[in-house]
Amino acid sequence: MRYALLVLVGFIAGVQNALAGGGSFLTFPALLLFGAGARAANITSTVALFPGQVTTGLAGRNYVAGIEGLSFRTLAAISLVGGALGAGLLLATPESFFRLLVPFLILFATGLFAWGSFGGGAGVRLRRIGPRSAAITQGFIAIYGGYFGGGIGMLMLAVLTIAGLSVRVAGATKNVLNAILNCSAVAVFAFSPDVHWGAVASLGAGAVVGGQVGAWALARVNEHVLRAGIVVIGLALSAAMFWKAFG
Repeated sequence: MRYALLVLVGFIAGVQNALAGGGSFLTFPALLLFGAGARAANITSTVALFPGQVTTGLAGRNYVAGIEGLSFRTLAAISLVGGALGAGLLLATPESFFRLLVPFLILFATGLFAWGSFGGGAGVRLRRIGPRSAAITQGFIAIYGGYFGGGIGMLMLAVLTIAGLSVRVAGATKNVLNAILNCSAVAVFAFSPDVHWGAVASLGAGAVVGGQVGAWALARVNEHVLRAGIVVIGLALSAAMFWKAFG
């Protein structure tokens, strides 16, 4: 019964990721509910959602591009290294400390998602940044992505558009970069005892199918309502985690 419910959660998360992003806001608390520790839930969620990220990245690969003065291969290499560093940093973080850190990470990720959906990240053109600044920023994003991951899509989309890419090309590029950085993170996590492989299989299977359904429904669903729902879930989850950690 538990794994059947995780398949359902993974399916909804896959649909959510395809439509608006934020699927980890569903998988992470579901794993906590089923008894996983905070660090194990984060690691398991990352591994489980990875196949869906790969299929999403492949779907838009024809639009992938680098930026002026910074090739896509360089961005990919930065993401690969950063993801591995972030994953290694997470494994080196004691469970007790990570449990206290999680509420702040969730609140930060929720703020990023809200900013990207309804604030400055939704389309306001900021001052252009150069290739060096873009490379450094992508490195920090990749490390954060390997460590926790919430909101990295919005961060990458913002950086790539500020660096000069159109929203459509930036969206496809960040999807592939997201899959690449998580590839290295998953390679590190695969050797961790914190991975719950039964949950990975259940969530992953649901997420892959959900991603395909979400791609089909993309033009048929009110995206703003979905994004607002993610923000509400994120705020509620961060409040609950603050209460659990410090209440």
